[in-house]
This record gives sequence, C-alpha cells and structure tokens, in this order.
Amino acid sequence: MADAVLSLGGNLGEPRATLARALDLLCADGTVRLVARSADYRTPPWGDPDQPDFVNLCAVVATTRTPRDLLALARTVETALGRDRGRERRWGPRTVDIDIVSYRDAAGEVVMDAPDLALPHPRAVERAFVLVPLAEIAPDRLIGDTRVRDLAARIDAGGIVRLPSK
Repeated sequence: MADAVLSLGGNLGEPRATLARALDLLCADGTVRLVARSADYRTPPWGDPDQPDFVNLCAVVATTRTPRDLLALARTVETALGRDRGRERRWGPRTVDIDIVSYRDAAGEVVMDAPDLALPHPRAVERAFVLVPLAEIAPDRLIGDTRVRDLAARIDAGGIVRLPSK
C-alpha cells in the first residue's frame, strides 16, 4: 500500500459539491482510500487572475495504484465531472482539477520527472492553495526535504479563507 497527497480545486458550477463528489469517485472502486481531508478553502485564482475564485482542498489517500494509475483515475474522474482539458485555457476556469502532489511507497518518496507526471509536483511549494490545506492535515509531511508546515509558513497566503463546514 502506498500513500499519496492530492490537491483538488475548481471554480465552475458548485465547486464544493464537485470536489466532494470527486473524492467519492476516486475512492469508489476500493483501490484508493481517504485517510485525511482538509477543509475547503476559498482561494484567489493562480496563473490567470481573470476568473472566479477557486475552492481548494487537499487529501491524503492510501492506494494500491501506481502513480501513473492514480493519475489515470484522477483524469477519468475529472472527465466524469465535466472537465474538458482540450477546450480550457491554461490555468483557466474548470469544474475540477486533481493533482498528485506527492506519492510514497514502501521504498520511500517517489521521485519522477516524466512529460505526463512529475513527483513531487514541481510547483506545489509555490502554491499557497496547496500548502495551506495540506498543512492542516499533514504538517510534518515532506515535500522534497522540507516539512509542509515550514513551506506554508514562508508563503504568502493572502486571500485564502477557510470555509465553514457544510
């Protein structure tokens, strides 16, 4: 069994409901099990500011899937929830985005740099919308050689608001 950190976000439709549904679909076949889930956070758009705010969360999951199999499942869930990667602009509005932030198996942290998947996620340490929710549920997790709590303490988290439970 491996574990992975996932970052989920969206800003079209009903993002909070969509993200909850995404987690349900990821775990539906039993190959992924939710271990921890952050609260939902309202976050300013990143990369392309001309769009609505996002809702973001992080999750730690246990999985029997390889990193690429987990990525394939994430893409299947995104498509099922209305995401069309071929029609959207980079960093633009979307119903749902699911990224693998890190992946750890029995041998330790998986490091890879392939065109379809880089682990740990190469921009996670630059993104408050990842670090703030992740620090809530896995503050001692390492991304590279730095604890999430330390990365989150160094980043500008302006505009990020923890949303009340539904």
